[in-house]
Amino acid sequence: MSRYVAGQLSPQRRAADLRRLRSERFDVLVIGGGATGAGAALDAASRGLKVALVEARDFAAGTSSRSSKLIHGGLRYLEQLEFHLVHEALTERGLLATRLAPHLVRPVPILVPLPSQPGAGLRELPGRAWRRSYYGLGVAVYDVFAGLFGGGRGMPLHRHMTRETTRRVFPSLRPDVVSGAIRYYDGQVDDARLVVNLVRTAASQGAAVVSSARAVGLVRQAREVTGVRVRDMEAPAGSPDAEFEVRARTVIAATGVWSDDMSRLLGDAGLRPGLRVRASKGVHLVVPRSAITGDAGLILRTATSVLFVIPWGGHWIIGTTDTDWQLDRSHPAASARDIAYLLDQVNTVLDRPLTTSDIEGVYAGLRPLLSGEADSTSKLSREHAVIEPMLGLLLVAGGKYTTYRVMAADVVDRAARRLGGARPSRTADLPLLGADGFAAMWRDRADLARRHAVQVGVVEHLLERYGTLTVDLLRLIGADPLLASPLAGAPEYLAAEVAYAAGSEGALHLDDVLTRRTRISFETAHRGAESAEHAAEVMGAVLGWNAAVRAREVEHYLARVEAERQSQRMPDDATADAARLGAPDVRGFAADRGEDPFGPPVAPLRPPATSQ
Repeated sequence: MSRYVAGQLSPQRRAADLRRLRSERFDVLVIGGGATGAGAALDAASRGLKVALVEARDFAAGTSSRSSKLIHGGLRYLEQLEFHLVHEALTERGLLATRLAPHLVRPVPILVPLPSQPGAGLRELPGRAWRRSYYGLGVAVYDVFAGLFGGGRGMPLHRHMTRETTRRVFPSLRPDVVSGAIRYYDGQVDDARLVVNLVRTAASQGAAVVSSARAVGLVRQAREVTGVRVRDMEAPAGSPDAEFEVRARTVIAATGVWSDDMSRLLGDAGLRPGLRVRASKGVHLVVPRSAITGDAGLILRTATSVLFVIPWGGHWIIGTTDTDWQLDRSHPAASARDIAYLLDQVNTVLDRPLTTSDIEGVYAGLRPLLSGEADSTSKLSREHAVIEPMLGLLLVAGGKYTTYRVMAADVVDRAARRLGGARPSRTADLPLLGADGFAAMWRDRADLARRHAVQVGVVEHLLERYGTLTVDLLRLIGADPLLASPLAGAPEYLAAEVAYAAGSEGALHLDDVLTRRTRISFETAHRGAESAEHAAEVMGAVLGWNAAVRAREVEHYLARVEAERQSQRMPDDATADAARLGAPDVRGFAADRGEDPFGPPVAPLRPPATSQ
């Protein structure tokens, strides 16, 4: 069996992996299907260990699908003299861009505007020459680090630009606020797709991976953790098999902003995990490419954070905020205040100010930061920590998306020492599914399009999202030409991508496809509402949904969209959170609301009432 076939996350594979969870004993059981958890499962499986991964919702459903879509070294860390973080991140950036996932991580040019006067939204130094020297030195050191430690740079070198050149590259910059710019490059990524590829690559190495499987308790013998109680969130209400025990020699919790949940599971053992994580909310706006004229991104300094304006296909992503969040962690809500803040900041440098009418989409995510004494989340550490609060249980937290592989290797190293006999980490040399042969397939994309009777643009679109797995989607189209049609309301995506998500990428619900396998939920002004019926029809054909299930999925999705829209009209975090919680989770997490998860069926959904 090829590793491509072995990495298919089909409905049949989920059922088989559930049987494995119930019957086998694993060397490593990973809780959490974000970047770090998926990376840990891949790292452990590639060392020859028997591995299982459980995720409460969908893969990348939390922080790992809501980032700024950058694989970067952290240019601002140079100013903070955190050279080790820059070194680590640039090494990972080079590996991802050149070896591990070149189909998903590609260079994106970013301008560092040089302010011409105070008040341009950037830190000031006296004199234009000093400002250019100051920023230029930082970017030059960044490039030097990338060349020395980048594991294969994968990015072009920086370049100084005059005011005139800057205006040609980014015509929407106000001429009175910049005296020039420095252009450098970082990596851009679809964060959720990278996580799905990590999970599939772990599955291809023999790992049992199951989403919608929530860890609800630890299994212990005396003072040692020997497994986890898991609830299958897709099991029928009242099913006696919905909750079961998974046996494991070592449990790794990579739960990000949910790390405090592990603390509660340890609470009855009288132990404190010795690790505190605070959640920092980051909000991003998405506007059409036509709203801003430019051929590169921007990085701007604000009083409290760094602001990125990044090209994203036919759109721009603008973010992010950096504020403490202590409300619902599953569905962080963007408020009207967050949106106004981002618009105010970016409008300081744009010749045509953006308004709320320009916004196509909004998304909010939570960064897991190691808690310290700092009052501001922007000052908390982006380093990670691995601890063992109880024999057999390892917690990993902190860090950032770019360094997921380092965090994964560190925690699996700890597990391997405990288990004995495991090989060293080999993920630095293990391409993800879709990476093998990508350069050659991209070079020959016109021939590939001709062989499958599709347009070259279709093949390019698929290659940039699936790499060499593109041939699987082209086979689907060959078997059912209707799948070559664009998805209703989202002409950038094909119906085949929805079918593939359900049949090979572990998507179980409509939200999984419209929010993470594709990005329709924030790339369209209708937020996916106009695509829901068509997507449900295509998914249902793969997953065996009847008309009632299709209607239920669409109803859930539309309620979620309306709840998010309502939250974004609320003035603050508290009211935005309350509005967002007006739509229950499609996976039915009744226990999160203090209800009986196996009680009576939930009443039909209704959109939340409009606030007066």
